[in-house]
Amino acid sequence: QVHLVESGGGSVQSGGSLRLSCEGSGFTNRKYCMGWFRQVPGKEREGVAGIGTNGRTTYADSVKGRFTISQGNAENTLYLQMRPLEPEDTAMYYCAAVLSPYGYCSGYLPRTQDFNYWGQGTQVTVSL
Repeated sequence: QVHLVESGGGSVQSGGSLRLSCEGSGFTNRKYCMGWFRQVPGKEREGVAGIGTNGRTTYADSVKGRFTISQGNAENTLYLQMRPLEPEDTAMYYCAAVLSPYGYCSGYLPRTQDFNYWGQGTQVTVSL
């Protein structure tokens, strides 16, 4: 069974940085696509960043130029470097995964309806 665990969240001041990590298990040598999402209470969960098999990366407009998504060598780990952080980035951040039927990941901005495995989330709070 696929299991995702996020870490690295915390409280920082505006302009600071955080690096989120997501470790996946249970992938059983199959190709899974992974992505980052975030959610603020009362709002829908939104895609933040996606990464493709060929290294393509896509970001939400609100984080372009500030966030960087990357993948570990084992492809079951995912990272999100965030710098500089702004108060508007305050949210619960989630890692998600989905089995790829084609053995390939597009790297497009992830959509919640396309992913079926989710971590428990890690809170990021940015103060002025």
